[in-house]
Amino acid sequence: MPANQVLRVAINTPLNQLFDYLPPPDCTNLQPGQRVRVPFGRREQIGVIVELDVKSEVPAEKLRMAIELVDTGKLLDDELLRLLEWSANYYQHPPGEVISAALPAGLRKGAPPARAKLYEWFATTAGKSVDLDALDRKASVQAKLLTALIQNERMLEPALRELHANWRKILATLEGKGWVERREHIGRPQPVLADSAPELTGAQREALDAIPATGFTACLLQGVTGSGKTEVYLQLIQAQIARGRQSLVLVPEIGLTPQLVERFRRRIDGEIAVMHSGLTDVQRLNAWLNARDNRARVIIGTRSAIFSPLAQPALIVVDEEHDASYKQQDGFRYSARDLAVWRARQLDIPIVLGSATPAFETLNNALEERYLHLHLPERPGCARQPDTHLIDLRQHSLTEGLSEPLTSAMRRHLDAGGQTLIYLNRRGFAPILLCPACGETQECHRCDARMVLHQKRGLLICHHCGSERRAVDTCDECQHDLVAVGQGTERLENHLQTLFPGYPLVRIDRDTTRKRGELERMLGEIRAKDARILLGTQMLTKGHDFPDVTMVGIVDSDQGLFGTDFRSSERLAQSILQVSGRAGRGDRPGEVWIQTWYPDHPLLSTLLELGYDQFAAEALAERRTAAWPPYSYLALLRAENVAREEVFAFLQKARNQAELLGNAEINILGPASSPMEKRSGRYRAQILIQAGNRAELQRFVAGWRAAVSKLREARRSRWSLDIDPVELF
Repeated sequence: MPANQVLRVAINTPLNQLFDYLPPPDCTNLQPGQRVRVPFGRREQIGVIVELDVKSEVPAEKLRMAIELVDTGKLLDDELLRLLEWSANYYQHPPGEVISAALPAGLRKGAPPARAKLYEWFATTAGKSVDLDALDRKASVQAKLLTALIQNERMLEPALRELHANWRKILATLEGKGWVERREHIGRPQPVLADSAPELTGAQREALDAIPATGFTACLLQGVTGSGKTEVYLQLIQAQIARGRQSLVLVPEIGLTPQLVERFRRRIDGEIAVMHSGLTDVQRLNAWLNARDNRARVIIGTRSAIFSPLAQPALIVVDEEHDASYKQQDGFRYSARDLAVWRARQLDIPIVLGSATPAFETLNNALEERYLHLHLPERPGCARQPDTHLIDLRQHSLTEGLSEPLTSAMRRHLDAGGQTLIYLNRRGFAPILLCPACGETQECHRCDARMVLHQKRGLLICHHCGSERRAVDTCDECQHDLVAVGQGTERLENHLQTLFPGYPLVRIDRDTTRKRGELERMLGEIRAKDARILLGTQMLTKGHDFPDVTMVGIVDSDQGLFGTDFRSSERLAQSILQVSGRAGRGDRPGEVWIQTWYPDHPLLSTLLELGYDQFAAEALAERRTAAWPPYSYLALLRAENVAREEVFAFLQKARNQAELLGNAEINILGPASSPMEKRSGRYRAQILIQAGNRAELQRFVAGWRAAVSKLREARRSRWSLDIDPVELF
């Protein structure tokens, strides 16, 4: 090896650069994709070699030597390194942070790429005979954990950690008494393949036949809710497994993963790796290694799974591709859907983007024949699309947010043995706590927002920064009694339980699913029909299959009719159709009842009378006229500071730099305050960059970012660049 060989290393730091080092002593097999331990400032860091034999701009005598080589072989293969390098360049994000985001926590810290053992705990015979009441009087926490272990056949670390932060020490004490034991968790056995493939509809068969087994093709599979998109995915994946190849399946939310994994396990002959943020570090590392080593033939995960290493890649599926959850909203702001398309092209494999309500960008690609457009227009078997009814709230009074036609429809479906789903995308008891005498409301001290009343917890909570304070009954200004105004899911739950006392209800929102495993438990109750009334926010509606739900009620359909974001109408239409699609998926017909103050609004009329395609066509025409995406490309420079004047001083200097670059193809909007200017005690503002050409935007932003980072004001405010933003806030 040449003595002067130089390594270019990616280090997890916010600095937008790679770092040059001399190789560690006595290393003869250096390769890109290996980790090295390097000196960085006064500390040591784990980095990843990106290039070898580079010509460094740092004088040779100033180059520092790497301390040691961590990996004997490549941890990241060339394909994954190229994906990460492209991602860092496209999203204008520091490469070290991008590569770090693709690694499980242990590997980021230098741990060996070896599968770690998982342990499960269980109560012994002696433990099951303990007098728990007596133990509770002496050691309540020990009694709590032992009771849980007795009630469950076995428990893994995530569930035990939910019970007590110091669970390891407590279980060690119980183990010393002979009341509990631990053993290695081998993992759940692969079940006997219990489900056979159903008979396909003609449209499903046409879609399967049209999607190639090899070679890059981007396919939009647009199917009405309940049309059997998942069955198409399954049969495509089974064909790839027969070839000995891997498939990557992305889903937008953790809550969808258990249902999908269970369905796949009943059909797929092979190991499935699951990747999402709800797993322990050990579970995520093992899944990552199973994908890399080709032990897992199917990888299912949320957006970060797009960075999974794949030994034999053959197919990528992005389910519910329209969902905004695929875009990371802080730190490394990438779109997993868009990276999935790029990765499929790079790997030369097909990708299937599935949705009943495609994102306008995806739909436009299909309409312009850049994507293969496949349709599933009907539900299989006896199931059909639900009948939809608008409730004109100008003609019907409300009681606790519900109209008489809506509650009558609920009673009719409940009495007939069906389940009903009530959708309100607002958690808490009431969004406003108002003084009727002087008009004061309870405001968040850190945000430009009102505090939401959570009555059961006796708290006022800001849903933007998380601030909490004790709920009050009287006005601070005039001591008049306060009134709770508006409905949240907690308040609606109380009212529904009063209206329908004989029907068990389950409420699914962020408040009721905080504990690990709660969402899965509630979904199990729904499928077992132990719950007859389903109440929830968007968490309840995304992709779930509830065959016994025959009626859906949308309490407030007007939230997005007059939004300031150009995507507001698109999201509202997607939300209405997605939640409506939960009804009538089984043998019995379904109904959807939508409460609105604006039954004649053009959006609702077009959507419900002519369908999503016509709504999208009209909305895309408006977008083209206004030069909004997909007919233009955006970048957003956000900044925040505790001092408002500092934010605008920085952004004005940033705009000056943009104007100095002098690009006639670029439109600069701002600086302007964010729609919610103050959040978490910091003032926020932004500059929007608009271009008609993606490559031109990239060239401009690269030079602009470099200039902005050198500004003295840039060191006094937090700032970030968001390429292809989906939220203009």
